[in-house]
Amino acid sequence: MAARGAGAGTTATGGPATSFQRKAAAGSRLAAVPGTRPSVRHGQLLLSSGLPSLDGVLGGGLAVGTLLLIEEDKYGVYSNLLFKYFLAEGVVCGHDLFVASAMEPPDNILKKLPAPLLDDTHRNELREEVTPAKSEDFQDSMKIAWRYENLPKMEASPTTSTKFGHYYDISKTMSPELLQSIKWHSFYLPEELSLEPKLKMCNMNCGYANLLHSIQRVIYQEGFDGSHPQKKQKNILRIGIQSLGSLLWGDDICSSDTPEDIHSLTKFLYVLRGLLRKSLSACIITVPSHLIQNKAIMERVTNLSDMVVGLESFIGSERETNPLYKDYHGLLHVHQIPRLNSLICDVSDTKDLAFRLKRKQFTIEEYWS
Repeated sequence: MAARGAGAGTTATGGPATSFQRKAAAGSRLAAVPGTRPSVRHGQLLLSSGLPSLDGVLGGGLAVGTLLLIEEDKYGVYSNLLFKYFLAEGVVCGHDLFVASAMEPPDNILKKLPAPLLDDTHRNELREEVTPAKSEDFQDSMKIAWRYENLPKMEASPTTSTKFGHYYDISKTMSPELLQSIKWHSFYLPEELSLEPKLKMCNMNCGYANLLHSIQRVIYQEGFDGSHPQKKQKNILRIGIQSLGSLLWGDDICSSDTPEDIHSLTKFLYVLRGLLRKSLSACIITVPSHLIQNKAIMERVTNLSDMVVGLESFIGSERETNPLYKDYHGLLHVHQIPRLNSLICDVSDTKDLAFRLKRKQFTIEEYWS
């Protein structure tokens, strides 16, 4: 009668058992963090921005420990959407959130997050919305020069299912039950300045100093820095800071060519990047760059960021009525992409990018002139 299993000292094939156990690959250990995946090019752990088409522009997503700077559009309409996409993705993935603002209470921001599309029914509804636009584009593409035909297309609609990154319906808000399932931390500047003493460090204004202190406290106390192992499964801290550098933050770089705290914002970013580099966290910051009068300050801010993208809205401009731009609401400019464990940038081949806001979704696409 054949044996059902191998003995204690032999393998199933009858050979001698050994104590050798194959170690799991490094990538599999990294992928154990929920809502992340390792990059196939540079090995860094990536998380989604909440907008798959933006992930493609950034080389697959945001690397853990990095900072994405978004230059706001003139009225802050579209940059605010990207900000909410980033936070909404964190909620769906079960990540911890840190939301900072000087303009709107963070709990109000979270209540307005877009609703995720987690089943095929809703995905099909979203795909139907994109289909008519695609048919019009196809007719127009027949009139375009042949050299444009081979350009790669950005992922703009949920044509395939993916575990990395989700799609959202901006016509609906996220359910309160889903928000209650995650842990989030808030920083509302007017409240913080009234509750805590005004900190002043390294010639940095009190708003930035208090914000750094709060971020540092969360990173250390919750174990995101690695010095105190997290009690449960490893998790990611998503940090979102809204309209940094505006007058509401007590900074005058948007109102003067020679501000009093000319180095305040750059010092904040320098210290923040140090915190990000040694922790399981990623940060997105929106900045009203069109209001910063001293361009040298904006250049330093760009250099202190890992990724920088700018949104140019057509609202109020001549392009809004120009028939060449009738299918779009603005242009996306990629100013900086990080070099991670490589000498070159991992960036999309598509250079001309535009965005459009539909009833249910915001998409980034290749621009067809």
